[in-house]
Amino acid sequence: MAESNVKDSNGNILNDGDSVTLIKSLKVKGGGVTLKQGTLVKKIRLTDDEEEVDCKIDGMSIVLKTAFLKKR
Repeated sequence: MAESNVKDSNGNILNDGDSVTLIKSLKVKGGGVTLKQGTLVKKIRLTDDEEEVDCKIDGMSIVLKTAFLKKR
């Protein structure tokens, strides 16, 4: 498998299973929920799109843009 090119907002390379922190509060479309800045997201999964990662927050499966994430 080729090396991952998925990077967080600071340019750090992200891998499956990494933990990240939100750098901005985000409204979840269709969920009526706002994810607060500083929220820790564990066990992210990479997607086919280098600008998005899949994760679970409060039991919801959510796709987040890497521009709003910082690796822990």
